[in-house]
Amino acid sequence: MQNIVIFASGAGSNAENIIRYFKNNTKKSVVAVFSNNANAKVIEKAKNLDVQTIVFNKDELYGDFVLKNLKELNPDLIVLAGFLLKFPEHIIIEYPNKIINIHPALLPKYGGKGMYGKHVHQAVLDNKENETGITIHYVNEQFDEGRIIFQKPTSISNCSTPEEIANKVHELEQRFFPEVIDQLLNS
Repeated sequence: MQNIVIFASGAGSNAENIIRYFKNNTKKSVVAVFSNNANAKVIEKAKNLDVQTIVFNKDELYGDFVLKNLKELNPDLIVLAGFLLKFPEHIIIEYPNKIINIHPALLPKYGGKGMYGKHVHQAVLDNKENETGITIHYVNEQFDEGRIIFQKPTSISNCSTPEEIANKVHELEQRFFPEVIDQLLNS
């Protein structure tokens, strides 16, 4: 069995989608959801789908607690799905090319510290872009600078609000993120 661990900070729609995608898979499984936010909706969603949850604080992330728990789960892939903290270097070193993230824009545009969720969509709108999309990439020591695995663009020429852009990006995330995870585990 290949083990997938998800890190999320918020509502968890991508995490829930990934869990459901692998729910009846006999070779791959989401074994845990880690969250730095005890009030995140992702925790309830994971529990409702019978997935273990581990909540931690910032000190535990950058200390030994999270790494110790990860080692016990023996992940084949660590997936950041709406995880808002910078991922610690000591975990990246422990799991080289086994940590991926999804970004709601076509990197390298609109990446970096503070560029997440509505901030990205507002910047895309303000710059009058005709398209945006998603980028799935490996995680390294810098925000949104890891090697790109997959990108999918979408036209936003008819969008006039950040919410409309967010909806189009969310559709791409829901469709492609689980498939890319599946393909990575097959390679």
